[in-house]
Amino acid sequence: MARYFEKISFDQFKKDICNDIKLYESYHIPKRNTKESAGYDFESVIDFILKPNEIKRIPTGIKVNMNRGEVLFVVVRSSQGFKYNVRMCNQVGVIDKDYYNNSENEGHMWIQLENHGKSDYIVSKGDKICQGIFVSFLTVDDEEKIENVRTSGIGSTDRKDD
Repeated sequence: MARYFEKISFDQFKKDICNDIKLYESYHIPKRNTKESAGYDFESVIDFILKPNEIKRIPTGIKVNMNRGEVLFVVVRSSQGFKYNVRMCNQVGVIDKDYYNNSENEGHMWIQLENHGKSDYIVSKGDKICQGIFVSFLTVDDEEKIENVRTSGIGSTDRKDD
């Protein structure tokens, strides 16, 4: 059984973010900051400014492996909503086990933030931008056997094979 975060490969980092090996080596894997925290805090890999009413897609540089019957929920940090009125566009990111190492993007997790506030939301590299919470889930007892496997990244479970 394995549950862990890891950095995307440097090749994927170059495709998605930039060709800066020092930046790649300097960012951190998500971690909990107190003994009783449920959420693993994700730090920003980059500096950015989110203007009022603006939406930005933000790379995390992170992928996650987990056990069967588990999901990672990626949610906004409480302080972002309370202090700055910043939200994730999809409210809760659902990262399935089979997203890990998919052929499209290695399982690189992104978040999309929207600023509903009246001031710029300024983020520096290393600032906490979201949190991930592992959750066990159940399935129905009479479910038909599913043979489909994920073949790519974000939104791929909606795609129909031709």
